Amino acid sequence: MVAPALQTVDRPGKDNGRAAHGELTWDDARRLAFDCAGPLGPESMPLGEATGRTLAADVVALQEMPHYASSAMDGWTVSGDGPWVLTEAGQPLHSGEASPVVTGGVIPPGAQAVLRVESGRLGTNAAGQVMLMLREGASPGEPRPGQHIRKSGEESAAGEVLIPAGTTLNPAHIALAAVAGFDQLTVRGKPLVKMLVTGSEVVAARLPAPGQVRDAFGPQLSTVIQMLGGTPGPLVRIGDSYEEWLTALGASEAPMGQWPDVVVTTGGTGRSGADHFRNAVLALGGRLLIDGIAMRPGHPAAMGKLPNGRFVVGLPGNPLAALMALFTVGGPLLAALGHQPIPGISPVPCGTIIDAHRASTRLMPFRWIQDLAAPVDYTGPGMMRGLATADGVMVVPSRGVQPGEPVPAFALPWRPELRPPLAGS
Repeated sequence: MVAPALQTVDRPGKDNGRAAHGELTWDDARRLAFDCAGPLGPESMPLGEATGRTLAADVVALQEMPHYASSAMDGWTVSGDGPWVLTEAGQPLHSGEASPVVTGGVIPPGAQAVLRVESGRLGTNAAGQVMLMLREGASPGEPRPGQHIRKSGEESAAGEVLIPAGTTLNPAHIALAAVAGFDQLTVRGKPLVKMLVTGSEVVAARLPAPGQVRDAFGPQLSTVIQMLGGTPGPLVRIGDSYEEWLTALGASEAPMGQWPDVVVTTGGTGRSGADHFRNAVLALGGRLLIDGIAMRPGHPAAMGKLPNGRFVVGLPGNPLAALMALFTVGGPLLAALGHQPIPGISPVPCGTIIDAHRASTRLMPFRWIQDLAAPVDYTGPGMMRGLATADGVMVVPSRGVQPGEPVPAFALPWRPELRPPLAGS
């Protein structure tokens, strides 16, 4: 199959599946990516998989916690004053009787306290009955009424809210839910993301030969998507043919039959006959929501929506350009689907002159130098060395900036604090 000739964007108002607005500004592109999606519905999840997820419904105590009175110590349950006649465990006690109990054991009817094992000893009386007596060294007044007994309901009454909706679940929450008798929790939806790495020249291992490039996406993309709020699904590698694009986008089913909410592709977003993102989306009945962004690097980025509701985010093939596009479009999209606000932008003081640059916004990784944001070196579209040392990314307007001027900036997913380091750190 030969890919159809790449068409230009039609005039506004013509409904042919293509974006009617052409290349968007950086601000408009990220806002559109956020506004075009709504929060995913809640899902039920096993306790062991729910850590880090956001609770969608209150966890309410199904019964009292604890749901029975129990012993806090190994020893004996006792009734009345000692010494006590020893009886069988678990039987109702009368005054002057005791029975053995272990930590967590049920307190029998009539028991008034627990004598811990360190404070008691067994002997016999003149009638040959086994007796429980206080050991020398026991604390004065031991055991006091109610001592070492965990009362039913002392942690929670039935119907009490244990964990409110909106809580980000940590391991302690999971343990609390388990103690309360839950096997599953209802959590807010989180977008599942399939990744499609394209390029016949891309190699996944070893040093690349001339004409080849090493895959920079496979080792990092899953982690970055997770940091942006998505759940990484399968990563599929294909070549550059139109048929491979159609097959990969048209069969985007994840393991266990779960369909992804988003497909992220790398490469194929240019305007040449070898770039198939746009035509593949349209051939599958989809439409383009973003058809280029006035930014550098990353201007060929695109985003579409397929008839089944899945979003497709097309990243350029160069690594730095791809990440800048992912932060611009993918971050807001995943935030909207995952019940989160659009990623924040904050001003930072620029540490140098940055000249004007036609009509494009420039995304410039920077480092903090004496509390000023200074652009890093090695920031060509295909370079990763500069980003690896960066503290954040400046969003530089086309008019340029002057030293000390505040510039919009965003944090990197792996460096969420967008502020200068403390002195000495």
